[in-house]
Amino acid sequence: MTKRTATEKAIDQFLRSLRERNASAHTIKAYSGDLDTFAAYVGPRSWHSIDHITVRGFLSHLYEKGLGKTSVARSLAAVRSLFRWLAQEGVVDQNPAALVSTPKLPRKLPRVPTVEEMNAVLDGSMPEVASFPERDQLLFELLYGCGIRNSELTGISLDDIRLSAEAILIRGKGKKERYVPFGDAVRAALGAYLPVRQRLLNEAKKITPALLINQRGGRLTTRSVGRIIKKIAVAKGLPSDVHPHTLRHAFGTHMLEEGADLRAIQEMLGHERLSTTQRYTQLSTKHVLQVYDQTHPRAK
Repeated sequence: MTKRTATEKAIDQFLRSLRERNASAHTIKAYSGDLDTFAAYVGPRSWHSIDHITVRGFLSHLYEKGLGKTSVARSLAAVRSLFRWLAQEGVVDQNPAALVSTPKLPRKLPRVPTVEEMNAVLDGSMPEVASFPERDQLLFELLYGCGIRNSELTGISLDDIRLSAEAILIRGKGKKERYVPFGDAVRAALGAYLPVRQRLLNEAKKITPALLINQRGGRLTTRSVGRIIKKIAVAKGLPSDVHPHTLRHAFGTHMLEEGADLRAIQEMLGHERLSTTQRYTQLSTKHVLQVYDQTHPRAK
């Protein structure tokens, strides 16, 4: 059995501390992979011999492996977090990764479907490619109508639906809970789906608390949701780069365009920082400029 290095042992302890602080499963998984690569790169050397030049060398190593700027930036963030924790634990005096610049990423605003495009997808019947039309309609209504994340969507249980209050209990990042309101379209989709869900479970002789299930009666996965959304969106005329998060962006952007308060949108989206929500201001400003250029007589 190969003896574990000091770096590998420290990474295990760091990831354990993240779990104890209820960090998101996605963050822990990403950090775990990035830090395993870092541990393999530095090998058995001591902490005090790892400086900012070593960290830069690690980033160069990642570029040589063909990783893009986004992946390299994420790896650097993982190494920074590791050293920040080591400093708090008194293992190191300073964070060498803090001296290394983050790769400059192109500022790309995600392409958001228009209100008209979203209505075209949601109105009318589901296309033939929808294998479970009642459930698939509800997927779209919840993602666009409530602005929730894919992981939050698949985590909803039947007991989380508060029909009388027209709200859903959502468990977000770091196990933070919030209530998200829903409207008539979600209520109608729930009304169509729930009897079909119960019939399917009866036939499969299964019991599950999950709201959204597959055709075998198991809880729907985030990967399955991604496939379903893309397949139906394309069949309804949207671009092939549509994914569940696109509908969340559309929710925030369209709410803002219709005059919703930024703080209220922040609460509904479950953003910890208002600055995250303010990205939707950029999206809306871009839309406003396009409208101005296309319609104002003095803009042409």
